[in-house]
Amino acid sequence: MAITDIQAFAHLTAADIETLGKELDSIRRSVETSRGERDARYIRRTIAAQRGLEVAGRAILFGSRNRWAWLGGTALLSVAKIIENMELGHNVSHGQWDWMNDPEIHSTSWEWDMTGTSAQWRRAHNYSHHTYTNVLGKDEDLGFGILRMTRDEVWEPKHLVQPAANLLLAATFEWGIALHDLSIEKQLAGVPPTQLLSEPNKDFARKAGRQVVKDFVLYPAITGPAWKSTLKANATANLVRNLWAYAVIFCGHFPDGAEKFTVEQLDGETQGEWYLRQMLGSANFKAGPVMAFMSGNLCYQIEHHLFPDLPSNRYPEVAVRVRELCDKYDLPYTTGSLGKQYLLAFRTIHKLALPDRFLKRTADDAPETSSERKFAGIALPEALRVDPETGKRFGLRSALHDAKVTLELKARHEKEVLREAKTALKARARQEKLALREAKRALGERARGERVALRHKIAQRLGRDG
Repeated sequence: MAITDIQAFAHLTAADIETLGKELDSIRRSVETSRGERDARYIRRTIAAQRGLEVAGRAILFGSRNRWAWLGGTALLSVAKIIENMELGHNVSHGQWDWMNDPEIHSTSWEWDMTGTSAQWRRAHNYSHHTYTNVLGKDEDLGFGILRMTRDEVWEPKHLVQPAANLLLAATFEWGIALHDLSIEKQLAGVPPTQLLSEPNKDFARKAGRQVVKDFVLYPAITGPAWKSTLKANATANLVRNLWAYAVIFCGHFPDGAEKFTVEQLDGETQGEWYLRQMLGSANFKAGPVMAFMSGNLCYQIEHHLFPDLPSNRYPEVAVRVRELCDKYDLPYTTGSLGKQYLLAFRTIHKLALPDRFLKRTADDAPETSSERKFAGIALPEALRVDPETGKRFGLRSALHDAKVTLELKARHEKEVLREAKTALKARARQEKLALREAKRALGERARGERVALRHKIAQRLGRDG
């Protein structure tokens, strides 16, 4: 099973978690009270830049029958779509800019350049995912309903096609998210799947229809003779945006260290425990200013899950303080390069496509998920111990390190035992081979002696008879 007791897993007391929650609340208040013109200027400049890139890209595509014009226009349009999706659509819909009271830049009015509706995404994502992050059976984004991302989920034959399903999801990510959110919207509204003319279905059809007409009919038609190359450019830009959004989301949710939780963890969950679950259930990836901007600052996924409605441009400064708290409480701060984080998620996707009998680890100590039982039977520093001289806490980070060392030592010992057993078997085999050779030689000598005796006896008999 995944984590059922976050306090035991994190090696923290209830008082520690309560204090951690208050310190995170303090970070929230400091950002909220300091929001102002600097932040408003950032989002307005981002909107202006995104629209300028899109206009420039679409203008260049009028000459898209020229190869270089097609490449330039497609590149600008791809960047514009990524910025709109990641830094604008996603973050505005989270309510990060509602404090400005600008009717244009508000979660209730912004409609993003994606197949699904912003309203359905907000209800499905903001509630289901951000409330129940990585809780099995509650977080619908845990595998998006088609991928098995933890051994806690029972393997079924359909998971064998998981690698192919993953590629399809990556290429059509906007459609996958839209259909996923539509399904959750109908569940929340109590609409039967067979009711085709339901309001959620109508809203989805209207939005998806507008997107298809805009990208694949209207804009190509406007460019006249270049409509075919423009159509190809629009499709390519959507594909690039889909692949990038997919990679960013998977790097923040599915690499090793992004833990999973059972519904038992929700029983009586405090605000501090909720914060802690966000920290342990998310992962960052390392990025410079440009990559951070292009990812919608979701390279700071831990900070985003802690404070999903704070302005994204403030996540870098928040990350410094969150990392300090991780050091203070000896908690892991899961991060790595974009390539590394995705490869870890990619490995999990392919590995968990197989039945459990082909896997070595369990749901308690697998690299992609673990639980407090991971530490059972492993010699660890005394839980919650604090160095009296330095004040350094020995918590989860140290426990994970010691567990890794202990498991490595155990594996090394088992390997040594296996090597010794193999050596002993070889020695025994050699002894048995020598014994067999001696027995064979003795039998040969005995046979020769019996033949000589028999020959002598026959000669004696012939001598008497003669």
